[in-house]
Amino acid sequence: MRYCFIFIAFVSLLCACRGTQPAGDADALVKVKDRTLSRSEVKRAIPRGASSADSLLLAESLVKKWVKDVLVYDVAQRNLERDEKAEVDRLVEEYRHSLIRYRYQEQLIRERLSSEFQESDKLRYYEENQKKFVLDKALVKGLFLKIPLDAPGLSEVKGWYRSTAEASLEKIEKYSVQNATIYDYFYDKWVDFDEVMDNIPVYVPDANSFLKANKFVEVADSSYCYLLNIKEYLPVGSVAPYDYASAQIVELLVNLRKVDFLKSFEEELYNDAVRSGEVEFYAEP
Repeated sequence: MRYCFIFIAFVSLLCACRGTQPAGDADALVKVKDRTLSRSEVKRAIPRGASSADSLLLAESLVKKWVKDVLVYDVAQRNLERDEKAEVDRLVEEYRHSLIRYRYQEQLIRERLSSEFQESDKLRYYEENQKKFVLDKALVKGLFLKIPLDAPGLSEVKGWYRSTAEASLEKIEKYSVQNATIYDYFYDKWVDFDEVMDNIPVYVPDANSFLKANKFVEVADSSYCYLLNIKEYLPVGSVAPYDYASAQIVELLVNLRKVDFLKSFEEELYNDAVRSGEVEFYAEP
């Protein structure tokens, strides 16, 4: 009987995952004393695209783990010494205090410090610290297409993608709207070569050697044709271009200045609070 109930519960869970999400008590899946686990919580933990069988197994595992956690917590609550509970409460409050402080400081740094850097500051840092921007991965500029093998006009596209002429690019753009599964134009920006190749069924043991030997990549599997035009590339070991490294430069400059910035902020906060009487000293330290 118990297993029949579990099976029915999980079947209804899977139905809920595919349909509209219930609300309130109707969303409850299992209850232990005053704690309730909802279908929507379990649904969020199941990866998209999982099969019905995998979803059922994962849901059963998640529910069982949740029930065990609740039961162990309840036993611990009843049996932990008062002093131990007080210590846990103190540690939790300390952690909460530190977390809120950290989150606010990070927000403050993003809002105030990150915007303080002029373009000249970033460029000077880049030029003076070239060794920090040596690439550990290859970068490329180009164009990538993934097209179903049964798409019309595929032979024409194989000619267009090899050209950087404006007319060819316009034809590719119009064609891709209706026919391409992926159309990625990156002639004007550097992108990670490995990320591009993640979309193509080709094994590349050495990026530098591959890029040196290939300007065009044209392969197919049972379903798709993959077309890549590599207009430019930067090999592993070269210095990252300034525009690509810009975000990293800001991060490095922030790290250099944030200690002094936070010290200054805390000192200013302290002095303002003392002057306004918000802080009262009852005795000399």
